[in-house]
Amino acid sequence: MAKIKICGITNKEDAKNALDLGVDFLGFNFYSRSPRFITSGKAKEIIDRAFIKIAKVGVFVDEEISTIGQIAEDCSLDFLQLHGNETVFFCEELKDKFPDCKMIKVFRIDNEQNLQAIPKFGKVVDYYLLDTYNMDKFGGTGRTFSWNLACQIKKMGKPIFLSGGLTPENVEEAVKKVQPFCVDVASGVESYSGKKNLEKMKLFVEKAKNVSK
Repeated sequence: MAKIKICGITNKEDAKNALDLGVDFLGFNFYSRSPRFITSGKAKEIIDRAFIKIAKVGVFVDEEISTIGQIAEDCSLDFLQLHGNETVFFCEELKDKFPDCKMIKVFRIDNEQNLQAIPKFGKVVDYYLLDTYNMDKFGGTGRTFSWNLACQIKKMGKPIFLSGGLTPENVEEAVKKVQPFCVDVASGVESYSGKKNLEKMKLFVEKAKNVSK
């Protein structure tokens, strides 16, 4: 059964609802240009003892290592998601300094040429996250990419988070096709940017968990 990550959490109500629905990961976006941006102070307020059982993911885009480390410490992050143009060397340095945090490297997929750089990260990061390429956006595109390419990347041996345009209407098909480690959704379960829709979240979780591998 695929795990579930709800990304772009901006308020405690959405976080609590996700927890009650049995979601496995909460994503907090610390990229200031994102419509789902959250400050570390606000994230820290949301992440209290009630959420100790759920994995907390910090999303960063080309951020300084020192800043990532400070936010990770302040917010008790379990996973660091790198969504920008971070190099293998950057990932190695980050891993050396913060070995207790699992690392997720995002690859924005457009065509097979996008796959060539992926394997060199294999010895450094713990997971690959696959999202749809958009020149102007780092995530939250609301568009899918070819799941056949996702299946190719899965064969590279790393557990994958599947993202990019997932909704309650297509997540069941996505899980059947790709059989990812985790499905990752933001805009697909929102009423508007930054505010989750409880009914959409319920249906997404129901559909994702309805698939047996």
